Amino acid sequence: MAGIYLHIPFCKQACFYCDFHFSTSLKKKEILVACLVKELELRKNELATETIETIYFGGGTPSLLTIEEIDLLIDTIYKNYRVINNPEISLEANPDDLSDEKIKTLALSPINRISIGIQSFFKEDLQFMNRAHSAKEALKCLSTTSAFFNNITIDLIYGLPNMTNEQWQKNLHTAFNFNVNHISSYALTVEPKTALETFIKQKKYPSLDEKIAKQHFDILVDETTKNGFIQYEISNFGKPNYFSKHNSSYWLGKKYMGVGPSAHSFNKIERSWNIANNPKYIKEILANKLPKQEEKLTKKDRYNEYIMTGLRTIWGVSLNKIKQEFGPDFYKYIIASSKKDINQNLLIIENDSLKTTQKGKFLADGLASNLFLI
Repeated sequence: MAGIYLHIPFCKQACFYCDFHFSTSLKKKEILVACLVKELELRKNELATETIETIYFGGGTPSLLTIEEIDLLIDTIYKNYRVINNPEISLEANPDDLSDEKIKTLALSPINRISIGIQSFFKEDLQFMNRAHSAKEALKCLSTTSAFFNNITIDLIYGLPNMTNEQWQKNLHTAFNFNVNHISSYALTVEPKTALETFIKQKKYPSLDEKIAKQHFDILVDETTKNGFIQYEISNFGKPNYFSKHNSSYWLGKKYMGVGPSAHSFNKIERSWNIANNPKYIKEILANKLPKQEEKLTKKDRYNEYIMTGLRTIWGVSLNKIKQEFGPDFYKYIIASSKKDINQNLLIIENDSLKTTQKGKFLADGLASNLFLI
């Protein structure tokens, strides 16, 4: 089984914290969609032996696509790849794009999972992040979407400097009141070369406080648990049967193909990534060339990636897999290097898998780096 990711590199405006590849000019949208179609056709042999179980429209802002463009891309996948019956087909969307008419039309399309970038239900938070939608639009689109889609996930951001614990709880309970079945929630971070980094350096914005983020994370875990969610990955909370199949495939080491500018692919042996430049991407695809770089993964690379992704999930790192796939030396290394964090109750071995404890979850990335082979 494998997944296909389509990167739609367009946004109406730039969020201050975002470091993803996108353009705020839509002039090349039509030709770029045509190039996505062509790339799918050029690369069909890469997954010739696989069955596609998930299709994911990410970005950027995929909800800027027309229904016709979405249908064209899905049809191209069906024509060139073997697809399971009833695959998970997700579309990321922003509230300001989800008019009542757009939602109703999407409900009639093959899209069966909507991921809405809410981020916050508070006006001041949205302005702080330079989001394109208003709090009113967030509530309205979620109300309409929940009437037409059962499989809805929303994104929420915590750790904002002026966000109180009470406001964060209200954000969560607003989501619970709409009966969403999945929440992806991330701490606000300062990425290099973003507007947020510049504003903080210029003292226009306050610095972020990890203590606030940790308080919000603890509230997030407690409140989602009370409301029937399972924290199956550090930042992802789903009710039973509503885990993201596509994102889970990343964490479980399945093959996936990324199409579009800046999109990444993984075939268990190599990792590749497309050029993060729309005009250059278009030029290469029109010349029947694949504008990507490739990296062959060593056994050490694959081990480190498995540790990094595995520790973030409910499934943890299988010690048996370490022994069988990587060999006895890797097994001895992970047992020895995990002892300190096990003794500090940050890691635990359970059912032959190494996992983070509740105390260690917020520190998962650091704990993983302690186990890396450098």
